[in-house]
Amino acid sequence: MSQREFLPAAGRDLFLPVYDPIVSLMGFDRARRELISDAKLAAGQHLLDIGCGTGTLVVMLKRQYASSAVVGLDPDPKALRRARIKATRAGVSVQLDQAFADELPYKDGSFDRVFSSFMFHHLEEQERENMLREVLRVLKSGGSFYLLDFVADHASHGLLARWFQSHARMKDNSDERILALMSRVGLTNAAKVKEGSMLFGLLQTAQYQAAAT
Repeated sequence: MSQREFLPAAGRDLFLPVYDPIVSLMGFDRARRELISDAKLAAGQHLLDIGCGTGTLVVMLKRQYASSAVVGLDPDPKALRRARIKATRAGVSVQLDQAFADELPYKDGSFDRVFSSFMFHHLEEQERENMLREVLRVLKSGGSFYLLDFVADHASHGLLARWFQSHARMKDNSDERILALMSRVGLTNAAKVKEGSMLFGLLQTAQYQAAAT
């Protein structure tokens, strides 16, 4: 894999050991379970999680749909190491690949469903567009993409909210920008299907869906 910088899931490698318990308390796991439920999956499908981090979503997917081929991708080797340990402890077999979201190492039309949760805000604008083009490329005809992330909410107040919105590229993470990017690359029926919040309403979340025709 080419040498490129990336923002680790925990922000800094130092925080990686406590990442899973913290995000679980914040409600990440609940939101991911809802994402899976809304995807209306069927047995035997090919599923991809882009930015899988420590593997929570891929393990959830494989546990619920054991006959499906589940693949997780992330640029962070340390997070992937934890993902492999998590999958082993859960007794599930998943494929975990080290690569970037905008350079997916898969053939055209490889997946029935593609997921991404809580990582889109890590990407720069051009990387986001390139990632979505790659999503469209690897989706089978009639396949769907499910995106879950934090969104910029200028009505939120408080030190934590201001810090988080300045983190990474949050200012670019709005409904308008995300849906426009999806449509620009050729994904169809792009829509926000759900919104929510975490940490007593300080952090806003949204779930989006689009399709490959």
